[in-house]
Amino acid sequence: MRKAPATFRMLAPLIAVGVLLVGCGQNQTPLEPVPTRSAAPGPAQTSAAEKPLRSAPSPTALNLPVGSLYKNPANNRNELVLADVRHTAVLIGDSQAMPKDSWPQQGIAALGYKLHVVGMGGTGFVATNGKTGNYIDALQRGDWVLPYGEPPLIVIEGGGNDATQRATDAQITSNAERLLAALTKRYPGSKLAMIGTLARGASNGGARRTEVDALVGRIAAKHGIPFVSVGDWLTRYNAVGDLQDGVHLKPSGHAKLGAVLAHELTALGLTARPDSEAATPAQ
Repeated sequence: MRKAPATFRMLAPLIAVGVLLVGCGQNQTPLEPVPTRSAAPGPAQTSAAEKPLRSAPSPTALNLPVGSLYKNPANNRNELVLADVRHTAVLIGDSQAMPKDSWPQQGIAALGYKLHVVGMGGTGFVATNGKTGNYIDALQRGDWVLPYGEPPLIVIEGGGNDATQRATDAQITSNAERLLAALTKRYPGSKLAMIGTLARGASNGGARRTEVDALVGRIAAKHGIPFVSVGDWLTRYNAVGDLQDGVHLKPSGHAKLGAVLAHELTALGLTARPDSEAATPAQ
């Protein structure tokens, strides 16, 4: 009996090492994927794009280097290989979340997580900045890249730019629903949480920002997602003096509100789990 040709061996599509630029969209330049040969799915089979993420081999099993892009056959999207996805929280956010040591980053990191931050200033559930799409469009067209594997926690922060760009409640709700559906399908075992829109509060000039904060809270409640309302934090926690431009915080403000956020997230039971309780990597 002749030996089967080598071309019938299954090959995983491996993309070249990419550079992770936290909070500014990843500028990876992947090489062409290695072709894969497999039997065509029959009537009773599920196509690769419809298979759940956990059906894909782990990065360790595929010997993928940290920082590389991998075209996941489970969803046909490029994903970033992290050093320790089991202990990494994903933060999707705007300019409030982007600076290193921002209050959302500090609050989440204090719970024991490493961080993978995506998004960009000027964006939101509906808002765009002319270069990067809003959260759901940026995700779908690959403006930024999510991790391969299954992170334990995904936090969505924002709404301020939606308020500034006068997005309607219906637009925000529709895009938020689309984003939540995409994340739930892609990471069925990950915990989701939402952080609202930083503002002064309804009685202190919070205006549309405070309204959007409340709207995001209603969306989270509808889906049973833990939510932290921050629509009055600037006045409640005496952080108006920590603003550098009326909207964004100085380092002192980031530290102050980061500590408050850590307390709120801990109260919601979102602290990192010890290794003995951490999710098993996808195999």
